[in-house]
Amino acid sequence: MTNPWPECTAIVSLSTQYTATFHGEASQVGRVRAELRAWLGDCPAADDVVLIASELSSNAVLHSRSAGEVFTIRAEVLPGCIRIECEDLGGPWLCRQQDGRPHGLDIVTALTADWGIETGGQVRTVWARVNLRTWMKVSFGD
Repeated sequence: MTNPWPECTAIVSLSTQYTATFHGEASQVGRVRAELRAWLGDCPAADDVVLIASELSSNAVLHSRSAGEVFTIRAEVLPGCIRIECEDLGGPWLCRQQDGRPHGLDIVTALTADWGIETGGQVRTVWARVNLRTWMKVSFGD
């Protein structure tokens, strides 16, 4: 595959896709961050992608049936964006009290071009898309 974003040379030198499955424990969220940081290398959008993946991983561990089981993180460099996914074992979503301050998915909303939730069978996948063209304009003045 040709490099969809030449400024992220470290990504393409390894792979344009990342997939790993983690044990559903809070300690694994740090491992998600470290592995994605290494995979993203010099990509200017790395901080945002790592923060989003951290939030999605935390939600899987805290708010799904993946707690004590497993969850999977996927990321892929596509033309113009990086897509991040967290697949967990589903479960009920509880509405939280509005307290006037941002929470995890509010942060995801602020950092992404879009995000969503897909369910099927026994799993739920929360995905987010970081627009690289926005980063190119901010980082490189294009």
